Amino acid sequence: MAGVLDGVRVLDLSWGVAGPMATMLMADHGAQVTKIEPPGGDPFRGELGYRVWQRGKRSAVLDLKNPADRASFLALAAQADVLVESFSPGVTERLGIDYATLAKANPRLVYCSITAYGRGNKHSDRPGYDALVQARAGLQWEQRGWPEGAINHMAGVSDPFADIEIPYEWLQGAPRPGPLYPNSYWPSLGAFFAASTAISAALRAREITGRGQWVETSLLQGAFACGSGVWQRAEKIDVPMFNSWILGSRSPKGHFECSDGRWIHNWVPNPRFLLTASAGETLNSSPDLKAQNDPDRFGTGPEELLVMVHYQPLLAEAVKKFPAKEWVEAAAVAGMTIQDVRTPEEALADPLFVKDGCVTQIQDPELGPIRQVGVTYRMSKNPGTIGAPAPRLGEHTAAVKAEAAAAAKLPPQQARPGRKLGAPLEGVTVLDLGLAIAGPYGTQLLSDLGANVIKVNALYDTYWHSNHIAYMANRGKRSIALDLKDPRAMKVLLQLVEKADVVQHNMRYDAAERLKIDYESLKAINPKLIYCHTRGFETGPREGLPGNDQTGACLAGVQYEDGGMGDGGKPLWSFTSLGDTGNGFLSAISIIQALYHRDRTGEGQFCDTSIVNAQLLNTSYAVARPDGSGFERPRIDGMQLGRSATNRLYETQAGWLCLVLAREDEWQRFAAAMGLMADARFASAKVRAKNDLALAQLLEAKFKERPAAEWFAALDKAGVPCEVSDPSFSRGVHEDADFKKRGWVAEYPHPFVGKLNQIGLLFDLSDTPGRVQGPPLIVGQHSREILAELGYSPEQIEALCKDCVLVWSLKEGHRKVRSPWQPQAPAAATEKK
Repeated sequence: MAGVLDGVRVLDLSWGVAGPMATMLMADHGAQVTKIEPPGGDPFRGELGYRVWQRGKRSAVLDLKNPADRASFLALAAQADVLVESFSPGVTERLGIDYATLAKANPRLVYCSITAYGRGNKHSDRPGYDALVQARAGLQWEQRGWPEGAINHMAGVSDPFADIEIPYEWLQGAPRPGPLYPNSYWPSLGAFFAASTAISAALRAREITGRGQWVETSLLQGAFACGSGVWQRAEKIDVPMFNSWILGSRSPKGHFECSDGRWIHNWVPNPRFLLTASAGETLNSSPDLKAQNDPDRFGTGPEELLVMVHYQPLLAEAVKKFPAKEWVEAAAVAGMTIQDVRTPEEALADPLFVKDGCVTQIQDPELGPIRQVGVTYRMSKNPGTIGAPAPRLGEHTAAVKAEAAAAAKLPPQQARPGRKLGAPLEGVTVLDLGLAIAGPYGTQLLSDLGANVIKVNALYDTYWHSNHIAYMANRGKRSIALDLKDPRAMKVLLQLVEKADVVQHNMRYDAAERLKIDYESLKAINPKLIYCHTRGFETGPREGLPGNDQTGACLAGVQYEDGGMGDGGKPLWSFTSLGDTGNGFLSAISIIQALYHRDRTGEGQFCDTSIVNAQLLNTSYAVARPDGSGFERPRIDGMQLGRSATNRLYETQAGWLCLVLAREDEWQRFAAAMGLMADARFASAKVRAKNDLALAQLLEAKFKERPAAEWFAALDKAGVPCEVSDPSFSRGVHEDADFKKRGWVAEYPHPFVGKLNQIGLLFDLSDTPGRVQGPPLIVGQHSREILAELGYSPEQIEALCKDCVLVWSLKEGHRKVRSPWQPQAPAAATEKK
């Protein structure tokens, strides 16, 4: 069986992280990807991550300023299906390879631009290095969040518990105030996920319309994806159950050091398990956890911070009694969400990952056998495969030029007959049976692309959906709330399945089998159904364990790297993580590609992915030998300031400055501006690396002499890539006229919290634009209208709403449903009783 993108021809003119990862994903799923490199090669070709991100591709060197090479490129573009580029705005026009030019010769071309900040806004011309985007967009301040918490911060409300002293050692992040420099390339990763989703949507739309289009995203929109949880702003933050302690910097996050010096993460921290399991001389993996209304259980309200402060030293002492391995094993027996924090290299050596295929081993021509992230989503009809190792510079130039010569003789591509499409997934109905964030975020993306998403809620979901975290993954959907223990409610669900195109969920699969809503059962009702299941972990022994963003980040090495643990730091669970949401992106990508396949063949299929797969992509800058030993690569320091003296944060007299000098000419301009040209210790990149600590110490003292704003003005004028790390960006994001116009932010009234501002569209499509379809759902809000669409009469709807369907209306609120369904006893037995 061929990959879903078999026959799709891709030209890759990108560099950095986002574009190469997006084209890698296409190559993994069957596309022919040709990387077009300038003479001398991609400037980032030496990065270790390129061993991963360039796999399965061809490399051809073409000088686009040379007439002959430019003609070859134009011949290739005239026959291509997808082009991905990451030039600064305006460069493609000057080169004559912009979308408008290429689309004239090839109207079926899907042309994807990944810029730093998008076109035509006040940020567009800023340097596009990932760390600088994080600084400018304030993402470095969001790594551990704000003392008052995200919701309070966005609303301008101060910390309600500012008078409570909480030691730094109980909290995440370096023991210092200020922004943190994570090792993860969060804006680039967000742009990678967004670009991959949008390209898939544009290819699917092309099957309907017959035409390609211009797809755009940016590292800034990638940062928006990362900030979608922390950058929500609500008018009424004190409504019951909305606010929480979770996204605040002063609440402990369940990280504990064990007796062997390794760390575990228990999320959400479970005091009853930790204290009861550790009470004896040996760890008890089966303590009594059945307490009614458990007084030790943490709630979600902001006031729970006080409870956590009480428990934190007790829990730390309890965990310290036993090694990490024993805690993980005990948690597996007890069904607790605990994993140990390990390095990316340890992750790549995990035999369970290798067996699953989410880690693969290839033979690199220079490094030998290496492990790296493998196939990250699976499709039953279109299995992905990992191709050849990353090519040598220009390895395929001759073959590609010969193809170009042959292509130049072919007739130009023509738009094919099709029909107009308002959005890429217009007319597609999706049933969302997902839980928490990892499942629902993916279907929210499908809604943004035009799908009719019906959220199938349980009757008790009102608690979760009242919380601000649920709001970030459930906008633009309609909700029907069913008690699936009642056969009448189950009948409603199966009627929805008959009419649906997609079913997506992330419940345990054995639970779906018990309910008879697994793929095989539903396929019998709807053979063309696309069914997507996502998990916390890989398939195998961990498959049935409870998993989340945090456990995935532990296993894949994200928390280790972002905390600078290789240099003495502590684990960090970033508030901008792309684990749950990355899983959502992967599920959306696989579903859209399955729709693309169904449009061409009529076949439905089963798709699956996991949170840990997304986290392995987030650490895909690392590779390892089969024994788990690694290679030299950039790492951040334990104080989470940066990777080197020339790529890090500096505290100034007032504020923080972020500096990234990736090229020698950038160093030369910086050295001239700072008076360092004559210092022999820093005369070349090689000696600078040797004297990195001395340079950092010199610059630390120097930058303290002036405020960050003054340093920025002087260095920016000198052409030095730098940004002030901006703590105020998030509070202005929803007022930015450009962002509003483009739909990058969304605003709507919400019945509970009043005016609500959220992050909007993460990609722009020129011909079939996405659209935010409405505010976050209220459980049961659309139950009546969905039942009516299925053909139920008003009387039938009323009967269902009394017994097994929850409804909500603005006038009545939630209407009470009779106690959970129990089978009716036979009449004779009732009379006898």
